[in-house]
Amino acid sequence: MTTQHHGRFSPTHWLRKAPVVDYRRFFTAAIRHPGTVGAATPTSNAVADSVGRVVPDRGEPVVVELGPGTGSLSVEIRKRLPAAGRHVGIELDERMVRHLRGRIPEMETVHGDARELRSTLPKLGIDSADVIVTSIPWSLLDENEQHDVLRQCRRSLAPDGVFTAMTYLPMRHSPGGRRFRARLEAGFGEVLTHITWRSVPPMLHYTCRHPIE
Repeated sequence: MTTQHHGRFSPTHWLRKAPVVDYRRFFTAAIRHPGTVGAATPTSNAVADSVGRVVPDRGEPVVVELGPGTGSLSVEIRKRLPAAGRHVGIELDERMVRHLRGRIPEMETVHGDARELRSTLPKLGIDSADVIVTSIPWSLLDENEQHDVLRQCRRSLAPDGVFTAMTYLPMRHSPGGRRFRARLEAGFGEVLTHITWRSVPPMLHYTCRHPIE
């Protein structure tokens, strides 16, 4: 994969544009659940735009978002999702759930845990998801948690579905980051990577297809 960087990017400029309310809600959640928040800041527009590209723009796709947080990714998903599509967000923090239900009422926001994905989706009448988007801190999860949640994600995907995950670029070299990459390569027939440089710090995206059992 070749990553290109177009134009100049100023972290200070991006930080000035980030909604203050998102920072306040985000850091409150990080304090309440430090082990479940996947990023140090709300997601940048550039990251959200990259994630939105995996969402089908026609038909009746089901998109499941694990850990939508302040909804930065959710907004971009909604922009691309066709009218007949379905968008479900599973969020652990109750305050974020209330925030999301007010900010993005079109998304079905569920108060739940990614570790209970397989039992949550049938309750919503969902057999499988066409896209699963995750913002959970994969590199911080222990070995058993990584294995369990990834297995549930694979089993929840449609045969031609897409699983996408993000991690800060420096974290790819951590023990948890290396273990996560190895699990993706063992669990999917195709694993593509992309780096969004217009993020502080840069974000590494994984786009995975063809789940293997």
